[in-house]
Formats: sequence, C-alpha cells, structure tokens
Amino acid sequence: MAKKGDWVRIHNIVLKAEQRTGKLPEDTKSSDLQMWTKGFLQEDSAEIGDEVTVKTACGRIEKGTLYEENPHYTHSYGEFVPEIIEIDKTLREILHGGEE
Repeated sequence: MAKKGDWVRIHNIVLKAEQRTGKLPEDTKSSDLQMWTKGFLQEDSAEIGDEVTVKTACGRIEKGTLYEENPHYTHSYGEFVPEIIEIDKTLREILHGGEE
C-alpha cells in the first residue's frame, strides 16, 4: 500500500482511439493515447488500481490510476552485439596508435 508522499507512477488514457484525429497511421489511430506520469502521491494511502492524484517533480498535479510504487528506470541499450567489440578494438588501435 502506497502512502502520501510516496514516489509512484500513474496511468491515464488521454484520448480513446475513436477520439483521435484521422490524420494518423492506421496502427496509431486504432490505439488509445496513453500517459504514464511519476510523482508524489497526494492521497493518504492507495493500492495499485486506485484512482489517485500525484504532484510531479516540477509541481504539476495529475490524476490517474495508480500503476506502480517506487518506479525505477528499466531502459537498456539492447542485446549484446559482438561486432561492437571488434569496432571498439579497431577504434582504440586507430586512436591510440596501436601498440605504441
């Protein structure tokens, strides 16, 4: 259970698919426009799935469905690519004069 002041992530549907403009690619046009926002919970307590309000780091107030408590970054730079090791070796040799 999240408590007031906890760092959380909320989810909100900004526009339903049928509300979106017709000037979009088909796959985009058929999807809802969604927003995920991180901020400090404003309610005394809430559980995942509750409708809540958050205050973002820059002070905006947003409403949405509580999605996650203590969210963290999960990005990556993709899978291992062996060719990048070879590029690294080649560049180091060029930039540093090989064995010198």
